[in-house]
Amino acid sequence: MSSADSPSPTALARQLLAILSRDGGRLKRIDDYLHGKHDDPYMPPQADDEYRLLAGRSVSNWLPLLVDAPAQALYVDGFRPGGADGGLPATESATAEWSHWQRSRLDARQAAVYRGALSYGHSFTVTEKSRTGHVRTKGLSALRTSALFEDAANDDTPHAALSVTTWPSADSAGRARLWDARAEYTVRFLSLDDPKSVVVSDARRHGASACPVTRFAASVDLEGRTLGVVEPMIRLQDRINQTVFDLLLAQSYGSTKVRTVSGMGPPIQRDPETGEPVLDELGNPVPLRINHNNRRFLFAEDPDVRFGSLDETPLQGFIESVEMSTRQLAAVSQTPPHFMLGQIANLSAEALLAAETALNRKILEFRTSFGESWERVFRLAAELSGHASSADDHQGEVIWRDMESRSLAQSADALGKLRTQLDIPARGLWARVPGVTQTELEDWEQKAEEDDSIGQLATALQRATPEPASPSTAVAA
Repeated sequence: MSSADSPSPTALARQLLAILSRDGGRLKRIDDYLHGKHDDPYMPPQADDEYRLLAGRSVSNWLPLLVDAPAQALYVDGFRPGGADGGLPATESATAEWSHWQRSRLDARQAAVYRGALSYGHSFTVTEKSRTGHVRTKGLSALRTSALFEDAANDDTPHAALSVTTWPSADSAGRARLWDARAEYTVRFLSLDDPKSVVVSDARRHGASACPVTRFAASVDLEGRTLGVVEPMIRLQDRINQTVFDLLLAQSYGSTKVRTVSGMGPPIQRDPETGEPVLDELGNPVPLRINHNNRRFLFAEDPDVRFGSLDETPLQGFIESVEMSTRQLAAVSQTPPHFMLGQIANLSAEALLAAETALNRKILEFRTSFGESWERVFRLAAELSGHASSADDHQGEVIWRDMESRSLAQSADALGKLRTQLDIPARGLWARVPGVTQTELEDWEQKAEEDDSIGQLATALQRATPEPASPSTAVAA
């Protein structure tokens, strides 16, 4: 799209605010369910306060677990740039780019980006240069941010993006930040649905050659639609809540035996002076209240009186229904059942690994998608930092932390076999040590170079030894 055909910043702001208005209801529903604000289970219209109290207690919010399970296995530990001339890594550039990561405190803040993308389908980051000249990246919420793509299914670079910083109120207009391929703007608006109130001002260059906003999408189809892990599970969550509500009703009203008696009239109140029955307004005898509990017995003098009991309502069927719905939720969401049901007794390591296979495949899919987004962030950071070669590095890749449950001894044994049996260089295996960070790898590299006394001596001797004269030079002499 040429600059002449590009919409004006005001037109872009109106489009992006309209996207927020269009998707706001759906994202708000996802946010409510994620934080336990679910629809009430079905109850009769004449339900009393006790019913509504039980309905509130029936909410069993499984949805945060569906987000936490993959999010806790997503952790970037380092960045490996692509090959420079001769295929050697650009170490100096990689150090500068990783410094941008550390300065942005993304070791801790990256989790919020993943959780936002997994919850709502997408989240965003913006990479920009601060007033002090340092490049930083921070996350943007999907509830406040929208982006325009020429091809939303395939493009990783937005045409423009907008993020609301202040929502409008009765006293003041809302404010937002707008980015396009060249500049950043300040947007003021009175309502998401009022395009005439949109005012764009304060244009300034952001320094990048493209929009500095990057989308992190959990799943994107060929129509460009994003989908998280919460929205498809809302109906199953409602089913679990309904079953738990029915269980609470049965537990509250029918889980105890009911004692019955037939053929016996209750004792009545009598006047202490005359002994005559006390009558109510309708002329009926007033019965005495019977204080009956587990420590008291009922007895009758009349042989025709019959005592009995009504059995309690069995709760096992409700419990099995809850477990069945929970297992279905685990299967559809690719979450290991023992994560949700806590049934891990007598399970071998192989059985646990098999149970987590589906989740691990899901995590690998997320790592592939999010890894591409982080690589774009590193290219933006390199460009804003002045590293032109790294800004066009499409071979770089992020290094994800190995989160599999293995002991250090097992990992060391496996890495040792790779070194001896496959003759893989030892330094090439350092990054596969569980829990190692980018800073530790750089420290190991520095210490290895300092400890390589033989290599340093060979280099010094090679420099000190004069080169032999060539044959042509000797003949000429």
